[in-house]
Amino acid sequence: MKREQRQRLDAEFSAFVAGNSRQLIRLAELLTGDPHRARDIVQSALERAYLHWHRITADDPTAYVRRIVVNQHRDWWRRLRNRELPTEHTPERPGREDLAERQAQQALLHQALATLTRRERTVVVLRFYGDLTEAAIAAELGIAPGTVKSTLHRALTKLRARPELADREGGPAGLNPRNIEVTV
Repeated sequence: MKREQRQRLDAEFSAFVAGNSRQLIRLAELLTGDPHRARDIVQSALERAYLHWHRITADDPTAYVRRIVVNQHRDWWRRLRNRELPTEHTPERPGREDLAERQAQQALLHQALATLTRRERTVVVLRFYGDLTEAAIAAELGIAPGTVKSTLHRALTKLRARPELADREGGPAGLNPRNIEVTV
């Protein structure tokens, strides 16, 4: 590869990372529930994407890298049996604004997502956080659109049954993952 072409691809990749890393980290954190593991997964996904960037730019690079993130998360779960996991989290110190309500919502969201199976959690996050259509989710995960629909239905039924997710007026579960800020 010529030097000028490599420099152009490096500049494109740097611009992609600058424009999409926050979104990718949020996606990974919603999938994992752990901000540190999420950053590791995104870092690994970006490393893989960089190696094939010359091919990725012809397609939709965001969808390609998002799929790498989902696959990296899936691979992590497969290797989980052979790992030791830390159980204590260092509490973060609040800044000037009161973050208690937002952290409580984040905790509820992560607890609710943790009750779902991996596939259900992945489908819910891609649908409501990633704002993907059912067809796009099916293509990204390599499953049938009907499987996406039934998985999404089962996951939403489980989430709606959780009383702690009902909004303050007593309505049905209205916790929207897109309205939750993930701290990075």
